[in-house]
Amino acid sequence: MALGERIKQRRKELKLSLRQLAERVELTASFLSKIELGQSSPSIDSLRKISQVLDVPIFYFLVDEAARSPVVRANQRLKLRRPNSNLIFELLTPDLTRRMEAFLFEQEPGGGNYANPPAQYTEELIYVLSGQLEVELLQGTYELAAGDTIYFEGPSLRGLKAVGTETMRLLAVVTPPVL
Repeated sequence: MALGERIKQRRKELKLSLRQLAERVELTASFLSKIELGQSSPSIDSLRKISQVLDVPIFYFLVDEAARSPVVRANQRLKLRRPNSNLIFELLTPDLTRRMEAFLFEQEPGGGNYANPPAQYTEELIYVLSGQLEVELLQGTYELAAGDTIYFEGPSLRGLKAVGTETMRLLAVVTPPVL
């Protein structure tokens, strides 16, 4: 099922009109209609707003349930790039219907803060694979290098950014799924 069809199906399950959804996500009903018909694609930020209003993870709209397998091949991972950013992330788990999600993030130094504090309570683990990562939590700021890990409660997150001179790559595990 295509992304637009999934949005429309979920909207109808919640008995929301196109206009009601548009008001809640601050988009036009016309644009949402084009998304549902497959004539336009939303940005990641717009899709995040839609998923929050429809009360599903963002990847609910992106992962093909028919192709679900316990194995996620490196060349078949869902990859996304944040708009106006050099941040790339890949979904490492086969779907988001489980109790956790895992991602591989990659960002060049100087790419800015990409933290997005979750709307719900989460617990998160980050393992730095390469480069350096600055993590800002309510309790303080921590600089991590390759091989370091940090575990925190999602609501305490204030900042994440690649620092140093190398491309930063990290593995992040979050429970419950938030995207």
